[in-house]
Amino acid sequence: MEYRQRIADRLLRDKLEAMGAVLIEGPKACGKTTTAEQQAKSTIYIDNPSKREQYKQMAQTNIGFLLKGESPLLIDEWQEIPQFWDAIRFEVDHRGEEGQFILTGSAVPADTKGIHHTGTGRYGWLTMRPMSLWESGESTGEVSLTDLFLAPDKIEALNKLTLSALAFIVCRGGWPNSLSKKTEKAALSQATEYYKAITNSDISRADNVKRDTERAKRIMRSYARHQGSQASIATILADITTNEPENVSDETVESYLTALRKIFVIEDMPAWNPNLRSKTAVRTSDTRYYTDSSIGAAALGLGPNDLINDLNTFGLFFETMCIRDLRVYADALDGSVYHYRDKNGLECDAVIHLRNGSYGLVEIKLGGEKLIEDGAKTLTSLSNIIDTSRMKAPAFCMVLTGVGDFAYRRSDGVYVVPIGCLKD
Repeated sequence: MEYRQRIADRLLRDKLEAMGAVLIEGPKACGKTTTAEQQAKSTIYIDNPSKREQYKQMAQTNIGFLLKGESPLLIDEWQEIPQFWDAIRFEVDHRGEEGQFILTGSAVPADTKGIHHTGTGRYGWLTMRPMSLWESGESTGEVSLTDLFLAPDKIEALNKLTLSALAFIVCRGGWPNSLSKKTEKAALSQATEYYKAITNSDISRADNVKRDTERAKRIMRSYARHQGSQASIATILADITTNEPENVSDETVESYLTALRKIFVIEDMPAWNPNLRSKTAVRTSDTRYYTDSSIGAAALGLGPNDLINDLNTFGLFFETMCIRDLRVYADALDGSVYHYRDKNGLECDAVIHLRNGSYGLVEIKLGGEKLIEDGAKTLTSLSNIIDTSRMKAPAFCMVLTGVGDFAYRRSDGVYVVPIGCLKD
């Protein structure tokens, strides 16, 4: 499959022009190293088995020697040797030049004893996620999120993705390695093997705490069932208790989730708190999401046919995939993605908020006229309670869909856009 240049490639180039060092973080196998290699002039691979111990020894005695490579110097999986952090900060200070170093990491360092400085002013941060549909070549990109912020009078695009194609993409995920596989079975196996690696080893390596594989599976299955919700730790604990051979505390469940965050498997979404005309209480709990829809599908053992036969479940996984894409596109616009929910039950799946204060409201629906109508009503209801004397009105309202032939602007101004037509 032909896929396009990664959005992260552009962001990395911009950050290298502005900062002395750039840290690229994200889940394993999402393409961090490849993106960094394309712009690096020299490289140190910390996880190279034949050199790992040499690097660790050198880091203890003469770490400056390891930093003499041609710039930008890439240090891949830097978190294995946390001393690099302060050493690079020191080098950036004394060289006084931008674009000196690129660090990549698929985990937050388990041991931070060697880190004494935050890196503020020296480091730029870049979060990479699995590929969006635009990057994988499965979205036509005829509708630009950038353009929607300019509120065009009309949009035109043709959706080429069928329900069955979407089900496959949701379960396959946006892993670059899965796109090169010759068969659908081989492509789907990438997410399954990734899930096994998480539960068998990665969740323990996150902070060097041995964790039970079966318990990790139960927690990940529960998390998959509650994605898109603000499920509490107590809810997840109650969900897994019937299959637990011993008592498990809230703290234990939280420790597993913290480990999954450290290796970028889950990425919860913070709440948006706008200025409202009424004194409506806004719920502040994070919404639960996997970094990629395929992880939750693998955790529950679901394939494309399972989703097609259960459209409610399909809708949950489709939402997770859309949130992944919106996060990728929002990064390109220097924005962030939030959710909204108030005490009256009014919810909005995604709020894309830019640094200049502009924002767009998004409801995610798999498809169908009734669901689109429901989404448009939700967007209108939220728009109507925002106090526009204290903040901007929404730049746009959009129902993001899976199926449907066209992208178009409704008479009420709400845009209806299939995910297979969207780009940054």
